[in-house]
Amino acid sequence: METEDIGVEPGEATGAEPPKDVEGVGPAVSDNAAATPEKMDMPVATLTRGQIVDGLIVHIDETGALVDVGTKSEGHIPAEELTAGGEEEKPLAVGDRVAVYVVKPEDEEGSPILSKRIADYEQTWRHLTEAYERGEVLSAMVIDRVKGGLVVDLGVRGFLPASHVQARNVHALDRFLGQTVKVKIVEVDRARKRVVVSQKQAVEEERRRRREQTIATIKENVVYKGVVRRITNYGAFVDLGGVDGLLHITEMSWTRIEHPSTVVKVGQRIDVVVLRHDRETNRISLGLKQILPDPWEQIRQQLAVGQNVTGTVSRLIPAGAFVRLESGVEAIVPNSELPGGRGQRVQDVLQVGQTVEAKVINIRPNERRLTLSLRLVAQAKERAELKDYMERQRDGSRVTIGDLVGDKLTNAQSAPKTEAVAEPDAESYAAESRSDESTAAVPDEADAEADAPLKDEPCSSSASPAESEAEKA
Repeated sequence: METEDIGVEPGEATGAEPPKDVEGVGPAVSDNAAATPEKMDMPVATLTRGQIVDGLIVHIDETGALVDVGTKSEGHIPAEELTAGGEEEKPLAVGDRVAVYVVKPEDEEGSPILSKRIADYEQTWRHLTEAYERGEVLSAMVIDRVKGGLVVDLGVRGFLPASHVQARNVHALDRFLGQTVKVKIVEVDRARKRVVVSQKQAVEEERRRRREQTIATIKENVVYKGVVRRITNYGAFVDLGGVDGLLHITEMSWTRIEHPSTVVKVGQRIDVVVLRHDRETNRISLGLKQILPDPWEQIRQQLAVGQNVTGTVSRLIPAGAFVRLESGVEAIVPNSELPGGRGQRVQDVLQVGQTVEAKVINIRPNERRLTLSLRLVAQAKERAELKDYMERQRDGSRVTIGDLVGDKLTNAQSAPKTEAVAEPDAESYAAESRSDESTAAVPDEADAEADAPLKDEPCSSSASPAESEAEKA
């Protein structure tokens, strides 16, 4: 593994020369500082090689900085080390306190030789060792992509194996370059200058810490913000901060839904209410519909028994059918309330998606139950049609005297007039009677023979059946 080599190991001299005398600065400043009463009253510190001490910058020039570490003379830091912690950090200034490494307690002139870079290096390793022992999670920037993983900046170069990267596609690690990630140290080897870190363990550790904090503070009937992590056929798991709660499908909406994915999506941030929390098993039940408007309150106020409503058939069951109203509430239509009477199958009468008109026959908002009837609506329509038919028949069958004898009167008025026949007087009637009697007393022989009935011969074909019947009579 590639490691960073700063070129100077602890305990080695930096070779930095003490600052030269400069007019107005240098020894003059040091002598003035040493001559102050506060300086004279302070005890003189004794430095040892390899010691890291805290110092105060009292002067800066082109050769470096003078640092007061409590000795008789100020120590010197080279100019190339005058940064607070990196090239992007602002340079150090007079009055700043810094940690410095004692390269040499005294040079030929009695001034200590100091190094800020070695002090930073030593403190970094000390910090990494302590973080490894305590299992701390650190932040590090990804600075390079190498074979088998990534290189991160921890003050020293650290190696993040690809198998420890929190990513679905470990072959696309270039996208992490320049990003700051959470890591946990899994190996520290100061002698080999080797540091191995894991992002997965850091994520798990962070999640565990957040989980403990969430479990300790979570309360029932309180609304929390969460993120949908996983969706199943029976609900969705929502991350409340290191701990997942189950949002069951029956708690997502006041109305029936086919699948949880129609309500929530993976990665969606939602507000949920904690319904139950079992602290022994750490199982958390969540609800979403409890913070949404309840459509049954609208049903209670807007609908009444006997009122007609329009809805869409949402599903068929052996006991009847469910009809979804405009408010989203599902009402049931029992088989006994289907049109056409009893003994028929619901699938023969209704289809899913069909729009129907029904009458409300029962409302129980507390039980979330609404019962409808299609039979009553059909009967009402039949009665209305029958009434309309009877009214039309009554209007069309009204009979008057004019309707009964009107035609006869019209025909009688339009018939031609006949001449009146004079009735015979008594004398004429008597004379006509005597004439008829004499004629009847002496009949003509020819006429008698003609009028005599034919016993052996059948009736003439010229005689009509009516005449024959008359003769028989």
